[in-house]
Amino acid sequence: MTLASGTALRRGLVAGAWLLLALAAIPLARHLNEELDATARIEGSESAAVRAVLRQQFASPFTDLALLRVAGAPSPATAEGRALLEDVARAILATPGVQGVVSYLDDGDARFVGQDGSPVVVVGLGAQEKAGDAAMLGLRAATDALRSRLDRRWAGVRFRWTGEAAVNADIRRVSSAETNAAELRVLPATLLLLLIAFRSVVAALLPVLCGALTLLVTLGLAAVMNRVWPASVILVSVVTMVGLGLSIDYALLIVSRHREALDQGLPWREAAARALERGGRTTVISGAAVAIGFAAMLLVPVSEVRSIGAGGLLVTVVAVLVATTLLPLVLAALGSWIDFGRRRRPATSGLAWRRWADWIVRHPARVLVVAAVPLMLLASQAARLRIDLPRGDWLPANVESVRVLSELESVGLGTIGQTVRVIVELPTGTRVDSEPGWRALTQLADFLAADPRLARVLAVTALKGGELTGPATVELLAEPVRRSLVSIDGEAALVELLPREGLRASDVTALVRELRTLDPATLSGLAGTRLLVGGVPGFNADYEDAIARSLPRVVLGVIAATLLALAFAFRSVLIPLKAVVLNLLSVTAAFGAVVLVFQDGLGSSLLGLAQPLDGGFPILPVLVFCTVFGLSMDYEVFLVARVAEGHRAGLAPGAALAEALAGTGRLITLAAAIMVVIFAGFMLGHFILIKMLGFALGVAVLLDATVVRLALGPALIHLAGRWNWWPGERLHATGTAATDAKVP
Repeated sequence: MTLASGTALRRGLVAGAWLLLALAAIPLARHLNEELDATARIEGSESAAVRAVLRQQFASPFTDLALLRVAGAPSPATAEGRALLEDVARAILATPGVQGVVSYLDDGDARFVGQDGSPVVVVGLGAQEKAGDAAMLGLRAATDALRSRLDRRWAGVRFRWTGEAAVNADIRRVSSAETNAAELRVLPATLLLLLIAFRSVVAALLPVLCGALTLLVTLGLAAVMNRVWPASVILVSVVTMVGLGLSIDYALLIVSRHREALDQGLPWREAAARALERGGRTTVISGAAVAIGFAAMLLVPVSEVRSIGAGGLLVTVVAVLVATTLLPLVLAALGSWIDFGRRRRPATSGLAWRRWADWIVRHPARVLVVAAVPLMLLASQAARLRIDLPRGDWLPANVESVRVLSELESVGLGTIGQTVRVIVELPTGTRVDSEPGWRALTQLADFLAADPRLARVLAVTALKGGELTGPATVELLAEPVRRSLVSIDGEAALVELLPREGLRASDVTALVRELRTLDPATLSGLAGTRLLVGGVPGFNADYEDAIARSLPRVVLGVIAATLLALAFAFRSVLIPLKAVVLNLLSVTAAFGAVVLVFQDGLGSSLLGLAQPLDGGFPILPVLVFCTVFGLSMDYEVFLVARVAEGHRAGLAPGAALAEALAGTGRLITLAAAIMVVIFAGFMLGHFILIKMLGFALGVAVLLDATVVRLALGPALIHLAGRWNWWPGERLHATGTAATDAKVP
């Protein structure tokens, strides 16, 4: 169906379908952030197995934890401090969702008291799954009420929550606020760029409205998806950042094609049909290239990466559909209003691009050297990219629970939330409270305690049992303590390892990997003994390993799928090969820029960093590679499609290149400028990962749309000449089916 021949009924059905989708998406998208998971999950990981064992075999009240710092309180070693801590413990235990509390009150353990004398309370939330936010709301309400009651006697006491549950709840809330703030920052700048480009308010508003509709429908669909397949909260930030730019780019292409057709004298309805016919195929192929990158993320067994991949696929499909179904109908309906208030561009508006194309045709080798050498030097810096977690404060400093983590570190309790959790599984039939099991667990705990990287080893064998010692101690333990340290069947035990203060996160991760290589049977003296190592450090090790294992197949999969898609679209071998090589150069150069700015500190203060980071994030390479590889194809497809049009029209290679640059140079520049503005808007937030991702994507798009697509790409196209279209050219030459070799 074309716009010219389509019935009014069909056009009304399409418009009505989009209206219904948008209305249905509003309530779903509004509450999406509250429903998404702030905790990353790794399929089949050892840390996940530890958590499952604690939940199922132990029924541990401390599977999930929150930490309460009672700042300004007297030391619990004093009578008044103990009385205060008892009030706090009672209030917390009475809160719905709380399954256990551990503090200095239990056995006078100094690890629950900071150097300033302020106590820390460990709160067990069981296995909350997605109820952590509700639990934290209840806990904060409980301590707020307690604060009111205690205000007269202890005016300086402050209750400060942190720990995994508190940080996740806060990050979900702040993530939503930062995404909204970023949208408010980028939309005015984007609209201004479109006004400059189109010289018409109506034409400028259309891409922005398409972007808003794309995001609304995508987030609504993501909410539906989340109810079947739980997704990560990072989906919203990345989908908003990438989806907004992508949808505006596609709408920009269709509107530009429509304006060109109008300038050529076509009636407005035929102009809209021409825009759909030529720009629509380009949009679909570009969207397919972007979708390949996001689809590859589904190969990574990490919930965050898969969530971004699924969200990216959704937003790409919606952006393509909006640009190719709804937007042409709107253009046809607007008629001459699309140019309301427009000042016509001069006829020489494409002259500069034609001159640039002529210069490339005369000096292709010089263009290659001048453009490629600096880019390759920048790309060479990528070899120094570190992808382990940065040391120090890399979480958003404006989040209260994150600030409390820093406070704990300042009073010597920085590792209390970084405990390594080791499950010791004894041979079948051997119980912890038997002599062989007790001896094996004691021997293993003693071995671990000798490691200088650990400040303390906590196991049931190290607890005080009154007059009794040995296996009989288990029976003396309070129920919550026994459930947290010994499994229900008595054949497994939890050993907690507290790293010493000042130990780098990477060093603790290395410790986890060493523990996983140990022979527990030899160390315990009991054949058949097994170890499972988890906790936050275990999760970090699993996270890094899962990304590292998946990255090679992701890269190869994206490259292979992109080669096939472009080969099918352009009936060419050289065009896909050139596109892939240039994309790899853009991605590597972006990583090089990340190293110079974030690791070396070159201009990092302009991005709000107090000091350079000594590491990146394990997730960064796969996110940047998959996203950039797809986004860069936008400009490749825009340019090559125009060259192919000129080639089919019988133009000489140089003339076809000149026409292509004249027709797309301004479009590519504007589209890239909008992308960079959008990514820059997200760089100004407080999330270091989103800041790094926005920077890497912005640099990649900027380099790709200038040095790569408007210099290196055209030079290579000219040097290849008619070989660009082999073997499709041979089909034309033999007259096999010229019309079948259509290029978008």
